[in-house]
Amino acid sequence: MSGLDDLYREIILDHYRTPRNRGELDPPAVRVEGFNPLCGDEIVVYLAVTDGVVTDIKLTGQGCSISQASSSLMSAAVKGKSVDEARAVIGTFKDLMMGPSATEPTPSELRKLGELAALAGVVKFPVRIKCATLAWNTLTQALDETSN
Repeated sequence: MSGLDDLYREIILDHYRTPRNRGELDPPAVRVEGFNPLCGDEIVVYLAVTDGVVTDIKLTGQGCSISQASSSLMSAAVKGKSVDEARAVIGTFKDLMMGPSATEPTPSELRKLGELAALAGVVKFPVRIKCATLAWNTLTQALDETSN
């Protein structure tokens, strides 16, 4: 499985070195900050939702390669999706990281995740799960704010 591991490593490095959706959005976009006090990772999610669709998402912040790659992968995965679809992607990803199958995802779970499957190896390092889920938790807060 080292070929697959190498591919996943390349996807993570690509999103870390060339992050997608970097920058800020002007109001009325929602702005939510996330911070991991254990390692210092920080993320700011800027979210624009129009008629129940994530029309734009931008990110700023700094941290380890896992947190920054995860935020980039997340933004690409939810942009253009309905809020309900975005929440479903969040649920699927968080199940991968912390759910009952967090030990070894099935091939069908990995296919369902697409490029997000690159982060599946994080579950082997429990201390890094918070790095991988930081952006996702922050996005959840931003989605909650858009529905208020």
